[in-house]
Formats: sequence, structure tokens, C-alpha cells
Amino acid sequence: MAKKVTLDNLAGMIKRGFDGVDKRFDGVDKRFDGVDKRFESVDKRFDGIEKRLANLEEGQEEIKLKLDNVAYRFELVELQKRVDRLEKIVLSRK
Repeated sequence: MAKKVTLDNLAGMIKRGFDGVDKRFDGVDKRFDGVDKRFESVDKRFDGIEKRLANLEEGQEEIKLKLDNVAYRFELVELQKRVDRLEKIVLSRK
């Protein structure tokens, strides 16, 4: 014979079911809190990396500017040859 379920019994079963769900959600909330903390840590690390990268890029631009203003070695050698030839010409005329 089937057991009769009263409204109070049904309400108790539903409450116990929801209590179990609440406990599981508490566990999920704690896990999400841990994930949030880890993401915050990762965000801070990315901020540091972005700053370092910006400094590197700035330094690279400074190096490029300096190199643009420096005569290359082969240019200096060629200019020295030209000066030597001109000196020979000028000195031979004296």
C-alpha cells in the first residue's frame, strides 16, 4: 500500500532538497572566490608585463633614433678614402 504524503512531509522533503542545493552552491561560491583571486593575481602580473614591455619599446625607439644619427662604419671608410685622395691632390699642387 502506498504511503500517504502530507503537505508537511512534502514541505520537509522540498526543504531538505533545497538545503542540499544551498550547501552545494556555497561550495561553488567558495571555488569562484578562489578563481576570482587567481584572476586578480594574473591581472596584476599582466599589468607588470605591459609596463615592462612599454619600457622596452621606449628603449628600442631611443636606440633606433641614436642609430639613425650615427654614421655607419662603411660610410666612414669611404669618406676617409675620399679625404685621402683630396689631400694627395691638394698636397701635390703645392
